[in-house]
Amino acid sequence: MANNNSQNHHEYWRANLKLMAILLVIWFVISYLCGIVFVDALNSIRIGGYKLGFWFAQQGSMYGFVVLIFIYAKLMKKLDQKHNLHD
Repeated sequence: MANNNSQNHHEYWRANLKLMAILLVIWFVISYLCGIVFVDALNSIRIGGYKLGFWFAQQGSMYGFVVLIFIYAKLMKKLDQKHNLHD
């Protein structure tokens, strides 16, 4: 029984770390690549009168981070339920 519980714990943390890695890569793409590296290419696109590259540099990374927090919370709730760790 203890071995099964340990294996469940290991699978849970592996899934948690995988999820965090994926979300951090997405945040890196939004904040660094879209806001700094690809800013010139994105500036050719305008949304609401503002250049898209400027928007990503000023607002996009913050909005993206907040959205990723909600996605993380939702996916962690599912992961908790899957591993029978929910409240």
